[in-house]
Amino acid sequence: MDMGNSAGDKASPSRPAFLLPQSPCFKQMGSWSPGLASVPCISEAVSQGSMQGERSADTILRRVGRFRERPRRLRLSSLSARVCGLRAPGPAPPRGRALFGLCPRLPGSHSGRVRVMAVPGPAPRAGARPKLDLQFLQRFLQIQKVLFPFWSSQNALMFLTLLCVALLEQLVIYQVGLIPSQYYGVLGNKDLDGFKTLTFLAVVLIVLNSMLKSFDQFICNLLYVSWRKDLTEHLHHLYFRGRVYYTLNVLRDDVDNPDQRISQDVERFCRQLSSMASKLIISPFTLVYYTYQCFQSTGWLGPVSIFGYFILGTIVNKILMGPIVVKLVQQEKLEGDFRFKHMQIRVNAEPAAFFRAGHVEHMRTNRRLQTLLQTQRELMSKELWLYIGVNTFDYLGSILSYVVIAIPIFSGVYGDLSPTELSTLVSKNAFVCIYLISCFTRLIDLSTTLSDVAGYTHRIGELQETLLDMSLKSQDGELVDESEWDLDRAPGWPAAEPTDTAFLLERVFISAPSSNKPLIKDLSLKISEGQSLLITGNTGTGKTSLLRVLGGLWASTRGSVQMLTDFGPHGVLFLPQKPFFTDGTLREQVIYPLKEIYPDSGSTDDERIMRFLELAGLSSLVARTEGLDQQVDWNWYDVLSPGEMQRLSFARLFYLQPKYAVLDEATSALTEEVESELYRIGQQLGMTFISVGHRHSLVKFHSLVLKLCGEGRWELTRIKVE
Repeated sequence: MDMGNSAGDKASPSRPAFLLPQSPCFKQMGSWSPGLASVPCISEAVSQGSMQGERSADTILRRVGRFRERPRRLRLSSLSARVCGLRAPGPAPPRGRALFGLCPRLPGSHSGRVRVMAVPGPAPRAGARPKLDLQFLQRFLQIQKVLFPFWSSQNALMFLTLLCVALLEQLVIYQVGLIPSQYYGVLGNKDLDGFKTLTFLAVVLIVLNSMLKSFDQFICNLLYVSWRKDLTEHLHHLYFRGRVYYTLNVLRDDVDNPDQRISQDVERFCRQLSSMASKLIISPFTLVYYTYQCFQSTGWLGPVSIFGYFILGTIVNKILMGPIVVKLVQQEKLEGDFRFKHMQIRVNAEPAAFFRAGHVEHMRTNRRLQTLLQTQRELMSKELWLYIGVNTFDYLGSILSYVVIAIPIFSGVYGDLSPTELSTLVSKNAFVCIYLISCFTRLIDLSTTLSDVAGYTHRIGELQETLLDMSLKSQDGELVDESEWDLDRAPGWPAAEPTDTAFLLERVFISAPSSNKPLIKDLSLKISEGQSLLITGNTGTGKTSLLRVLGGLWASTRGSVQMLTDFGPHGVLFLPQKPFFTDGTLREQVIYPLKEIYPDSGSTDDERIMRFLELAGLSSLVARTEGLDQQVDWNWYDVLSPGEMQRLSFARLFYLQPKYAVLDEATSALTEEVESELYRIGQQLGMTFISVGHRHSLVKFHSLVLKLCGEGRWELTRIKVE
């Protein structure tokens, strides 16, 4: 038993469907004037209510993000670079981690009289295999447009700074690379002064090189943070525009785990890309310069051999990377499924405990784990061949450099040089050839990172394409962005109704988006001020679905739906059966969503908040939270009982004081006495109710009863005033 529930908050053991009286009640199949409109989003909790032929709450939870930490991957460096001291082997920077869970959101609130079009979700694309192909390149370039919107942007300036630092670093590295050959000269000639001077110069160059390399890494880290900020905010802008986030999570199946793609895949993409940035931008310059130096030292044989070796390695790595990208994307999806399972247990821990479902959930969770681990084993098997190719390319490259140097020596080109001079020349030429090979080797080494980047690019790019497509549809009228609603009626629409009318429905047909089975047929209805409506019916007859249509979350199959009153305070407000609470103080829960959506609404009134909390029966909650503005470190859903959560929702309703309150079984966890008291207070505040409920005690607070009979049939009854 939930001990947090107050005395009057016990839910009824059963809630039989309310039966309409058969006495002199007036029954009619109402018909009203035509119109067509939409309203903004209602609470996500409303969208998760019971419905027939629709997704369950578990289906919605399926897209919960997930957490994983993959083992650090050793970045392979070439033997030649290690010999020269230019590059130390070591693990890659640790991959970022993201902990995140359920975060329900209440959509924005504005008003509008706008046309709603259906938003069909395309079927999942079967057999789509992400690859390093033209589609990858297109998606990668689209992401780069977000990261570098224009040449004078902050990211572009940081990137140019990184280029300058990397070029300066390469100049210093070249001087450091020549020092061993100079040591051969001074030691062979026993030049003590020259040795001291050269040692001092070497120390200065090494310190300077260390500083430049550190600054290089620092700029890469700044780029990572800036890229993640810009890309995440860009996706947020598209994701939270209008009802896109609702449509993507509830009505469409073609993009899995959008929250994970935004929070985790973006982080990993930006981290991996930033780790590659300096190597990629400096490669063209170093390749050109050291190719020229190699040609000067060894003739045409050196550059041609090294370039041919690189082309061969690139082809082999391209072949080996293809299957890895596919498996990586598959692994990402299975990681999300595994994370979802744990989130499902976390959210539903109490019901699972009542069912003693630990053993069953243990088996189901392990089953998902085994599927994930099997995919990881397959990925590792495919990566093994890539590692073999990378390692082989690394170490054979060091041998190739000495083969290139040995050819002119054994052919007698340098026969007139003394041993000291020959050692100096060999050391210098070896550095040039080895560093040229090292440049190619670094590119080959990046193939493992590139395979990860390709996987994240496909996932982020697919999400971006979907969001952009939905944004274009919003501009065409298929989706509506609340921030762009036009309050003026479109040409050809019926004349404006009186301001005392909230909703106008004309011959409306309603069915679930994933089903053609009609829930409601030919419904005509007018909801005006003072004419409260009670919606009843058995489970699955479309009660919550009707509220979704009124709220603009769904489009009617046929007919017109028009909302003629603003959404929000002093207009229309939806109160779902499952309350929604954001993270924040008690004050923020009561005034939500005023603080974020109506920043110019004025200062809040402590006395009003306290009075409405008292009217809702939550005076003690202020003491528990130690005041209205004290930050709490708990989850409101874990601390409050179901009855207390519904009481707090009513305190929010009293504070916002809408003209019309749409309540979806918003008192199901309360007793009839408490329910009656809350409805009575709402009436005193001048609210007109559109309620979904089963209790006969609700009838006295309504003027009309709409009974949904199933199979599209309905009955509208005017309640007799006694």
